[in-house]
Amino acid sequence: MPGEDVGAARIVEVGGKEVTEREAVAECVVSMTPEAVAHLMAGTRKGHPIEAARIAGVMGVKRTPDLLPFCHPIAVTGAEVVVEPDEAAGMIRVQVTVRARDRTGVEMEALTAAAVAALSLYDTAKEFDRAARIDGLRVLEKRGGKSGHYVAE
Repeated sequence: MPGEDVGAARIVEVGGKEVTEREAVAECVVSMTPEAVAHLMAGTRKGHPIEAARIAGVMGVKRTPDLLPFCHPIAVTGAEVVVEPDEAAGMIRVQVTVRARDRTGVEMEALTAAAVAALSLYDTAKEFDRAARIDGLRVLEKRGGKSGHYVAE
């Protein structure tokens, strides 16, 4: 728009967009030693890290607009946080699916949830493996809205 400060932060207007069903799937992987994965699967003095990561992921979905300044609060209709340990490979995969019926997508909610769930796992894993790391945060798939269906390669 003329006279608009291009550098000024703002939330993009979405009021004119059509309300549609939206879905996004995101993932990441927490890599650590097989022994560290075994500790997390067995439970620790902090409790059960796998379940704590699921809860952290759900909280991440709900708090995304509080954390990211350009995200709209949206009407999330459902979310699943799947935490899959693979002891032999020394990794725990986090996959999050978020659904909404709104004017804007849920990719950021899915990504935030995956990251927060992974951070929860890392918080516990660091006691057993200081070299633990979080890798591969990405959107696997999204549906809905003007841009349509996207599937990562």
